Amino acid sequence: MRVVAGRYRGRLLKSPAWDGLRPTSDRLRETLFNILGPSLPGARVLDGYAGTGAIGIEALSRGAASVTFVERDPRAVKLIAANLEALGIGAAGKPVIIRAGLADAVTRLDGQVFDLIILDPPYAHGAAREALDGAAALAAAHTRVVVEHAARHAPPDAHAGLRRTRTVTAGDSALSFYER
Repeated sequence: MRVVAGRYRGRLLKSPAWDGLRPTSDRLRETLFNILGPSLPGARVLDGYAGTGAIGIEALSRGAASVTFVERDPRAVKLIAANLEALGIGAAGKPVIIRAGLADAVTRLDGQVFDLIILDPPYAHGAAREALDGAAALAAAHTRVVVEHAARHAPPDAHAGLRRTRTVTAGDSALSFYER
């Protein structure tokens, strides 16, 4: 895995040494950030189900003002911290790592809102709906929410006050974009 573009372009990221974590491919990350384009600089981003932290790190590399990583697996939390440290991303990038599931993190975030929420829940039927439940509490009128999911598991057209505006499929994976 590598950072696709921006300040940290080409830098390698550490990958998990255990089974069960499915990092977003470089190709799908590139597609995602090409779509997000000019909305990223200065944005407050939440990387939910963060895994390796590659999505949030890509956002920081492309000019996001801050990223909050949410991940419940302690091994993945250490991996995110190691990737941030290896790139020298500290206080300047304002990364925050919350070790919790998304629902618990929403409670801890106590009403904060984000400009961009990117969620990569497990590729299971119904997982996108559950992820949108959490995202809705953190989304303002201007917030874009993106859910990565298995292409075979279509997410809802609308849920929790969010409506799907676009879906992009790349192989077995898909990205669905939501707005209020």
